[in-house]
Amino acid sequence: MRWMPVLFLLGISGLSGLIVLINQHKITHRYLAAFGWLYLTGLAIILFTPISYDGTSISIMPSGTGRVNLRNFYLHGLQFWKNIILTVPLGILLKKMVPQMPLLVIAILGVIFGGAVESFQYFMSNHWLINRSSDINDVIANAAGIIIGSLAVIVYQFYQEKNHLKQDN
Repeated sequence: MRWMPVLFLLGISGLSGLIVLINQHKITHRYLAAFGWLYLTGLAIILFTPISYDGTSISIMPSGTGRVNLRNFYLHGLQFWKNIILTVPLGILLKKMVPQMPLLVIAILGVIFGGAVESFQYFMSNHWLINRSSDINDVIANAAGIIIGSLAVIVYQFYQEKNHLKQDN
């Protein structure tokens, strides 16, 4: 029963991977879609299964319901920074896919995404005993990572446009 989320995620990932391969005809779009597909599949496996990755090794978490932290803010440390780094590519993908989206909307979506992930982890930990913790610090870190990724795209595009203007003059 604990492995039902893994089977579900691998099934959904396989089907979505086929859809990406069938529907993307431009090679640059295909690479971006494949990167997004691989990233989101890995992210889902890390977030919603009893498989844990601590930065150096992969392990299987013991059965349990995890813990919930809604009050103790700990906005520094390795775990906080790992959660930021984990979601930077999501911010990059979001800004690349919808370039006209304002940064404020991206920030709101980052908070919604972080809250949804932590809520879903809580539900899954109690239903399938995957032993995932739900933490307010993770919501903040996930939103920060998405914002940083989007800002990186904005800065990159700004400098690209600036270089094109210099070359045209």
